[in-house]
Amino acid sequence: MRPIAIPPYIQQKYHLKDAPEIACSNIKSAYQLLQKGAIDVSIVIPAYNEELNILRTLNSLSNNITSYSVEIIVVNNNSKDHTKELVEACGIPCILETVQRISAARNAGLHAAKGKYILTADADSIYPQYWIELMLTPLVSNDIALVYGSFSFIPTGNTSRFVYFCYEYLADFTRWLNKTFKEEAVNVYGFNCGFRKRQAIEVDGHQFPPGASEDGWLAVKLRNKGFGKFFNISNPNALVWTTDRRIQSDGGLFKAVIKRLRRLLGLSTASRTDV
Repeated sequence: MRPIAIPPYIQQKYHLKDAPEIACSNIKSAYQLLQKGAIDVSIVIPAYNEELNILRTLNSLSNNITSYSVEIIVVNNNSKDHTKELVEACGIPCILETVQRISAARNAGLHAAKGKYILTADADSIYPQYWIELMLTPLVSNDIALVYGSFSFIPTGNTSRFVYFCYEYLADFTRWLNKTFKEEAVNVYGFNCGFRKRQAIEVDGHQFPPGASEDGWLAVKLRNKGFGKFFNISNPNALVWTTDRRIQSDGGLFKAVIKRLRRLLGLSTASRTDV
C-alpha cells in the first residue's frame, strides 16, 4: 500500500536543515563509506541548475545502506548556478556534458561509470535508505535486463499530499494496464531504474528516436537484444520520492490527469513526461 503521508526519513532528507558547508562535509564523509574497493554500481545523475535540490538528493543517496561498493556521478549539463561547486564540495565527481539534452547527460555518465551496474537517479528526488540494495538484488541474481521502481510525489505547490496519494493509485492502474495489455517499457522512468553498463553501451545507451521516451526506449532495446525481461521493484522500502515540479510546470495535476487518460485511451501520441 502507498503511504498517504511522507515518511519521516524522507521528510528529514528533503528538509535538509544544515548549512551548505556542513551538509557537503557530512555527505562527503558518508559517501566515502559507500566506496568499499572496486566499484560495483555507479549512480548517474544528470543536473541542470540544481543548486537548490542536489544536496538533498546526494544526502539521501550517500546515506544508503548497502553491501555494494558505490560511486555517484553527477553530469553537469551546462548549469549556470553553483551545482558544480556544491557537488565537488561533497567529494563527488561532476563531469561536464555540453550537449543540452538529458539523454546526452545520461550517456556521458554511462560512459564515465566504473561500475558493472548502473542506477539512474534525478537531482530533485529523495532515495530511501535501502534503495541501492533493493534495486540491485534482482538485477544481480536473475536474467533481468532492467529493473525499475515506483515513486510518489512531494508537493511543492498547492496540491495536497492526499490528492497525490489518490492520483498515484490511478497512475498505478494505468501502469498495470500498460504491463498487462500494452507495453511495460512505458512504465520505466529515468530517475528510478537500473541495468548493466556493458549491455546498455551495446545498444547505444540512451539514444532514442524523435518522439520516443528515452527511458522506455532503452528498456525496449535491452529486451529486444535478448538481454532479459524487466523487473518491477514493488518493495515499499524502495519507493522513491520526487518533487512535483514537472507537473506544476505542465499546468498542474488536472492537466496531468487529462494527459494520462488521453494516452491511455490512445487519443494522444505525445511523448511521456514525468506524469
